[in-house]
Amino acid sequence: MYAIRLAEEGPNTELSWLLFLALAFFLLIIIIGWLTSRRGADQAEVTHDPRVHSISLHDDLTILEGIGPKVAQVLNQAGIHSFADLAKANPNDVQKTLDAAGLQMMNPEGWIEQAKLAAKGDLDGLKKLQNELKGGRKTR
Repeated sequence: MYAIRLAEEGPNTELSWLLFLALAFFLLIIIIGWLTSRRGADQAEVTHDPRVHSISLHDDLTILEGIGPKVAQVLNQAGIHSFADLAKANPNDVQKTLDAAGLQMMNPEGWIEQAKLAAKGDLDGLKKLQNELKGGRKTR
């Protein structure tokens, strides 16, 4: 008889509002997470834009053929921090800076050509020029 009585009453629904509140909170967390991840992806796209990289105050000069970390450090100490700085530099002044640092075997003329292309954002032209260079110097 007790089993029959349970079947007649049905489930206890007094706390069902708590279940709906928890479900709504869970969905709110999902939506907020989705919105913030989309905004983060949009910002990541902007920071990887090559045009932004060429405008930055401190470019990675080691991208240029013939410039390694040591030479980049010497150039940074001489006030050359970006492709634009190197593109405007006088080759003789850069050579004097390299000589003073004990790097007499370097030739900055090829670097300046590359820096001009990189400063403009012409990455295709830069790759084409780098294919013709060895150690920053023209081989053909």
